[in-house]
Amino acid sequence: MDQHTTILLEVLASKEKWEKLEGSFSLTNMPKCVVFYLEGPPAGADLIIDFVTIARSEHKQPKEVKSISGIETIIKNPQFEEGLSNWSGRGCNICRHEFTAYGNVKPVNGSYFASATGRVHSWNGIQQDITGRVQRKVSYEISSPVRIFGSANETEVRTTLWVQEYGREQYLCISKNQASDKRWTHLKGKFILHAPFSKVVLFIEGPPAGIDILVDGLVLSPARKLDAAPRPKVENVLYGANIMQNSACSRGLAGWSPMGSCRLSIHTESPHMLSSILKDPSNQKHISGRYILATNRTDVWMGPSQVITDKLKLHTTYRVSAWVRAGSGGNGRHHVNVCLGVDDQWVNGGQIEADGDQWYEIKGAFKLEKKPSKVIAYVQGPPPGVDIRVMGLQIYPVDRKARFEYLKDKSDKVRKRDIVLKFQGLDAANVFGSALRVQQTENSFAFGSCINRSNIENEDLADFFVKNFNWAVFENELKWYWTEAEQGKINYKDSDELLKFCQKHNKQVRGHCLFWEVEDSVQPWLRSLHGHHLMAAVQGRLQSLLSRYKGQFKHHDVNNEMLHGSFYQDRLGRDIRAHMFREAHKLDPSAVLFVNDYNVEDGCDSKSTPEKFVEQIVDLQERGAPVGGIGVQGHISHPVGDIICDSLDKLAILGLPIWITELDVSAENEHIRADDLEVCLRECFAHAAVEGVVLWGFWETFMFRNHAHLVDADGTINETGRRYLALKQEWLTKTDGDIDHHGEFKFRGYHGSYTVEVATPSGKVTRSFVVDKENPVQVVTLNI
Repeated sequence: MDQHTTILLEVLASKEKWEKLEGSFSLTNMPKCVVFYLEGPPAGADLIIDFVTIARSEHKQPKEVKSISGIETIIKNPQFEEGLSNWSGRGCNICRHEFTAYGNVKPVNGSYFASATGRVHSWNGIQQDITGRVQRKVSYEISSPVRIFGSANETEVRTTLWVQEYGREQYLCISKNQASDKRWTHLKGKFILHAPFSKVVLFIEGPPAGIDILVDGLVLSPARKLDAAPRPKVENVLYGANIMQNSACSRGLAGWSPMGSCRLSIHTESPHMLSSILKDPSNQKHISGRYILATNRTDVWMGPSQVITDKLKLHTTYRVSAWVRAGSGGNGRHHVNVCLGVDDQWVNGGQIEADGDQWYEIKGAFKLEKKPSKVIAYVQGPPPGVDIRVMGLQIYPVDRKARFEYLKDKSDKVRKRDIVLKFQGLDAANVFGSALRVQQTENSFAFGSCINRSNIENEDLADFFVKNFNWAVFENELKWYWTEAEQGKINYKDSDELLKFCQKHNKQVRGHCLFWEVEDSVQPWLRSLHGHHLMAAVQGRLQSLLSRYKGQFKHHDVNNEMLHGSFYQDRLGRDIRAHMFREAHKLDPSAVLFVNDYNVEDGCDSKSTPEKFVEQIVDLQERGAPVGGIGVQGHISHPVGDIICDSLDKLAILGLPIWITELDVSAENEHIRADDLEVCLRECFAHAAVEGVVLWGFWETFMFRNHAHLVDADGTINETGRRYLALKQEWLTKTDGDIDHHGEFKFRGYHGSYTVEVATPSGKVTRSFVVDKENPVQVVTLNI
């Protein structure tokens, strides 16, 4: 061979099934000889190859466009073939290497890779100015192989854009991944620039100071528009049928086996321990009193298990239910999980804290999108030496269509009322028998979304928001780390401009958030304060923000995620949380003050059960905190209606309005995503305690979670977006008919704003009215 080209393609292979290894490479010169080989398994392991195909990929490259492995990129000198031309260090040194450097690290593509060395800050790295090669409102995708040197531990590496807009600058995280010094890791992501800009710099950053970043080329190109995947076919699903064998243990341990070296045995619970469980009629069919006891547990993952591989259907949501106790061998309460071992992945099927004094119900859900080779359902969690008791483990597919029919009836009772239109005035006597048309213009139930300052510069995005949402929350611009990143340098410019935008379009606004209790979300200068210095900063934050925006935000999330963090409480004492509520109410008495947390609604997190949320709210109220609303974030996967409803029921006991404040669902297939979103929206709309739902974004690349968007980056409304719009239309009342001989027209309609058009002798007359939710029947008198 007269040149050295290394192609590094990797796949995890086993003796159980065939794996496909595929990729591409390019040659910069025509060689005399090429040797292609496969390698990898340790000595003594046979490598079995079915076939190898190498084909030439024909394509034409436009001028000024480079290519890596046949993929075009607008990055200049993408593989460092021209040295370090067009690249520079962002606060550090950069070097080019061949494979002999860094312990013979081999490039994935080409002959060279670059390193960022001498890094003293996490933001140091390698960068390229891409101004003039990217455009606003165009979606781009990026890919770059990276690894680290100087640490044996994995650490996060990110690709970031620094964008200089007219009047502001911003940093956009495009992609991130955990990188190590053992192998190349790919950073992949997408971005879109919404606002006009004057300069754009792309850089790779992330690891702590002293760790080198290695970069083996970078591809940046306009994102490919992929055809939407069709709705997956799911056939022969027995909804409601438990797929767990011998769940009631009527045949002893048949079907069950221990995970690990623990021991399983069957026992019968005394009737008095089951009395509360059997009050629910749905439990009487599968709770026999017999349970599995797992003893001699020497690791947390040990417990009773079953292989359920062949019983599962792809793209189907499965409901998980089990009763558990964490018994002798340990003191206090312990986490207990129903888990799914899906090949080499761990899937959470539900979690609870349990002890040996009573039975606790685990509720959860999961869904498989790819065909697994093996799936094991098992119960685990407590530390070694702690026994587990498991009773009535059920896993069954959920019939969403049946649930939806039930929710439609429930919504009719909760969100509608009987309305009588009575007509009076000069023409009233002449309209008996006349035709009219009633049209609801807006439902009183709130539908909102988060927005940020930069993306409303995209006219298409802003237009979709204005047309389809009536509430807003700012993604970051009101958070303390945004308004005061450096102590004493307060910036309300972005929040002022967002508020002005919302007021211009008559949108109500939630304030998110005054404080954030999770320490990782607290800015460094604030983390350095203690005692009265920290207390003074808290008082200053309250006074600064609430006096500036008094009366302009309908809601405020006072201290975000108090079930998951304790930064202020640990430093300022238990009463600080209630103090924040009390002071906020004094400074802005018209705002409704909310608690706000995640994982409350789906049974997947024992830190944030509805019971713990209720306990926290009651404690705040007893300390004089004027808690006015409950915020359930709603970052949910595999939603199951009755689990969501059960959580809402438990929260509703406090009599406070509930809002879903940050709803998103994630699924790569947009039809599955639409189904999941519909589950959440229907459950919330049908629940009397819920007053509104706020989505955590709707536009691709502007989302907290991938594959959660309603609108593709190019502005195409996908199936998830169409489902959302269809539901909003379903929840608007439209009717027509004739005025009766009493001068009245009766109908049943959703709460909200209406117009009525009446045919009179002198022409059509239009009037507006509002239907509230105070009484079963509302009489509306209209002058015509």
